Amino acid sequence: MAIDFGERRIGVALSDPMGLIAQPYGVIERQSDRQAADEVADLARREEVGRIVVGRPLHMSGQPSEMTSRAEKFARMLAARTGLPVDLYDERLTTVSAERILIEQNVRRRERRATVDAAAAQVLLEDYLRSRQRADGEDAEFEG
Repeated sequence: MAIDFGERRIGVALSDPMGLIAQPYGVIERQSDRQAADEVADLARREEVGRIVVGRPLHMSGQPSEMTSRAEKFARMLAARTGLPVDLYDERLTTVSAERILIEQNVRRRERRATVDAAAAQVLLEDYLRSRQRADGEDAEFEG
């Protein structure tokens, strides 16, 4: 499961059990960190999630942004509530990529606003899964 943490909305994406395909799941309207973490934890239990990836918002320079510490705090809260491993992963340009994909799919502006957070979580999860596949491939080559 991937989380695109935002001030108002939290985008959610899920992968298949093999970790090959990521799909947008939806959006959680955030009233507070506690409420949002409880909803994510409930969803993780329902969907039998094994790991959560939280987008780590950084400036383009790679420096922490204003939201970085909030996302990190939220990730710690999720780990405590779920007992699952929670990874932080660089989310630079995920929203831009998601917007671009939705535009290419001819999704109207009003509809894009409603779905861009879940699409950004999907892009984040796809990037994360690819990075893990590369790392696993490198490990296999190293052992071989």
